[in-house]
Formats: sequence, structure tokens, C-alpha cells
Amino acid sequence: MRGDGYDKNLQIRYIFAGIVVPLIMGGFFTYGSITGNARLLGHASNAMAFFVGWHYVKQGYGMLMVDAVLKRKFFNEQDKKVLLFNGYAVWLFAWLQTNAVITERQYWGLDYYTFAAPSWVTNIAVFAAAASTAATVVMLINRWRKHGGTLPYNGVVAYVVSLYAWILFVGINPLWLLVVPALHSLQYLAVVWRYQTNVERDRSDAVIEPEFKVLSIFGPMYRLRVLGFIIVGGILGILGFWLVPIALSVLVPYNKEVFGSSLFLFIAWIFINVHHYFLDNVMWRRGNPEVSKYLFR
Repeated sequence: MRGDGYDKNLQIRYIFAGIVVPLIMGGFFTYGSITGNARLLGHASNAMAFFVGWHYVKQGYGMLMVDAVLKRKFFNEQDKKVLLFNGYAVWLFAWLQTNAVITERQYWGLDYYTFAAPSWVTNIAVFAAAASTAATVVMLINRWRKHGGTLPYNGVVAYVVSLYAWILFVGINPLWLLVVPALHSLQYLAVVWRYQTNVERDRSDAVIEPEFKVLSIFGPMYRLRVLGFIIVGGILGILGFWLVPIALSVLVPYNKEVFGSSLFLFIAWIFINVHHYFLDNVMWRRGNPEVSKYLFR
């Protein structure tokens, strides 16, 4: 936010994602809860599906770009446009299809409603998704031939599963709908692990042994700090997703006949997932000096 090493545009994006978005969402959930407007709050579930799908697309694309950079198998600007257009086309069709199939369902005890798009819009979306998928396959085959039968395969797999297994076919089974966020998180952790490990390795005392001998089993200080980072992240995850919202549901009075018994779990899960999209959209941008320094080394 201070702009140290960041250009003005990126600084503004951080302020928007870190301050403005949480305030807007906080106001939205507060207003809906106080007024007893369960239908208004229910629309937040659909918004979460919208942003989460968008986020999956960007992460799959980002994983492919990272793998391509690390393996020096760069995509040109035209290829990138094909990949991005395909990602957005598949995501938009999947979201429209979900809205066409499901009119009402529950999320943590609150009903939420989908928006029925005209059939011609869905038809255009499915055509765009199919055509862009075909164009992407052709582009990858051409690159494979041009570069001697090689591709950044890990990145390609990440791109494909993010778009198709996690977005387009996520509704094939209720169990798969629960598994997908876990797989997405594991994919995300690969990036965070690399980034944070390089951050800790860059410190002046990174290779020094811990002062307490019992901690030496973990190796040099940078490994111990990464372990601490993991532990703190795990604790914050448990608090944010479960313990704090459950405690608030018990301690804060609200109309359980309208909102059910899990209002704060509903709010916390949607808040974290939607805010997560906006944070990622600024944290992992090309041009972020810390990402350039610590992710691609």
C-alpha cells in the first residue's frame, strides 16, 4: 500500500483488494443480516460460483505460464490470447449452464437462486467454448511439433484440469463438487510453497542452524521459518473457516428461523472465497516485483 517498489496501478489494486472489497462485502452481509433478507444473501452464493470459476481459470492459466517460464518454453502473445479466450469461454458456458439447470439450492442452510439466461446466450457460449477448445488443441499440437515434441506438460495438465475437470464437469457428482476445492488448494500450495521458500532463502541467516539444538532436525533456519509459515496458515484456516464462524453463530443472536443455524459459516466461506479471488488478482500479477523475484527463480 505504501508503494515501495510497486507502480501506482499495482498500489491502487492492492488498496482496492485489501480494503475496499472487504468493506463492500462487510456492508453487504451486515445489511442483509440486519434486514432479514435471506434472498439477498443467497445471491452471494451465485456470485461466489461466478468468481471462483473465474479464479480457477486464471490459476490454471497462471500455472501453465509459470511452468513455461521455468522450462524456457515460452508462449507468444497470440498463443496466450488463445489460451485466455478458451479459459473464459469454458468458464462462462459452465456458469450459464449451471444457472440454466439449477433454479434453487442451499448453501449452509440458506437458499440461493440462479439466473436463467436466454437459450440463445447459452448456445453462443457453448459454441465459443467448443470452438476455442478446438483452437487451443490445434495450437498446442503445433507448438509440440515446432519444439521437437515437447511442451511444459505440468502446466498443460494444470490448465486442462482447471478448466474442464474443475469447472465444466464439476457437477457430475456431488462428491466431486467437494473434492475439487481441495485439489485447487493443493495446486495453489505448489506456488505458495515455492514462493515462500525462496523468500526465506533470501534472508541473511537462511542457512544458519537454529539456536536450539532440538530444532536442528528441521535443518537450516529457512526451513524452520517455512514450517512456521505452514503452521500459522493452518491455524488461520481453521479459525477463519470453522472456529470463529461457529463461535459467532453461538454467541451472536440472529433470526435462525430465517437464516438457519449456520449464518456465519455461510458468510465466512463466501467472504473468504470471493476476497481470495480479488487478492489473487493483484498478488500474482505479472509486473509484481516480489513475484518476479521469488517465484521464477
